[in-house]
Amino acid sequence: MRKIIHVDCDCFYAAIEMRDDPVLRGRPLAVGGPAERRGVIATCNYEARAWGVRSAMSSAQALKLCPDLQIVKPRMDVYKAVSQEIHTILRDYSELIEPLSLDEAYLDVSDSPHCAGSATRMAEEMRQRIRSQLQITVSAGVAPNKFLAKIASDWRKPDGLFVITPEQVADFVATLPVAKLHGVGKVTAERMARLGLQTCADLQEWSRLDLLREFGRFGERLYQLARGRDERPVQADSARQSVSVEHTFDKDLPDLSSCLAQLPALLESLQRRMARLDSRYLAGKPFVKVKFHDFTQTTLEQAGAGHDAQSYELLLNAAFARGNKPVRLLGLGMRLVDRSTRLQQLELF
Repeated sequence: MRKIIHVDCDCFYAAIEMRDDPVLRGRPLAVGGPAERRGVIATCNYEARAWGVRSAMSSAQALKLCPDLQIVKPRMDVYKAVSQEIHTILRDYSELIEPLSLDEAYLDVSDSPHCAGSATRMAEEMRQRIRSQLQITVSAGVAPNKFLAKIASDWRKPDGLFVITPEQVADFVATLPVAKLHGVGKVTAERMARLGLQTCADLQEWSRLDLLREFGRFGERLYQLARGRDERPVQADSARQSVSVEHTFDKDLPDLSSCLAQLPALLESLQRRMARLDSRYLAGKPFVKVKFHDFTQTTLEQAGAGHDAQSYELLLNAAFARGNKPVRLLGLGMRLVDRSTRLQQLELF
């Protein structure tokens, strides 16, 4: 039986800003871009969330909801440095660490000798050390697998610890809302509600075959999750999937030609990021992302296409045609292929 810990910092960026500037404490705070430049909220503290402010919300909308909101510019170098310090602490308990972002990670402590092998005590000790050394709080979840550990870490946020033991899995999962299941988004949750599926107990009444017929391949995943099963291992060295750059414009780009005019600068920025990547990666499929003025968006990629300006122009033409309306954000990127994986594939042929 695995022992998995999911560690999740509480409003990470905002927590660091409040730590470094005590004046910001106790008042609604967000980290993001300025409203006058059509900025977006990256994260916010709990005082701001009480007003309905959320990440990915436009700064202008956030200020409408909370006129006293203080918005500060992100300091990514500082956040990355703190994240490295957190990981230094985590590595004292296990080398099997799978980062999900700067402020979130899984640990497999199944074979860790620390705290007499108690995952619960390890999680509490990590939280205390991070609080003491870095003056920020983290929430943690302990469970037999990644799916349940992630849910557990959110159960008593902020600054909480929740444990699901193997013996508790069946009872815990039975009452769990289907909207909490990994991979179930808003549309799927609404579809399930129409089918009378509110909790995992409801899902358990459906056979595997019925779930496959209704939800396709995702039906198998639902069958397993509804029973608290998740065999995914903690990936200590998970390969990066893509690299990209994007820019939100101060004013909407009104037409295709104005979008195409932005390509050279974006492509130059993307090439700089590619140059900084580890040599293990090879460039794969190029893609473009377009977010229109009404916040609808589309992403288009093409296997076999080049990584030159002309290839991205063709992709942008096709992506823009999907909406054919003013654009607020453009992004360029490419999928990445692990060099060793590519060599293994070539050897097969």
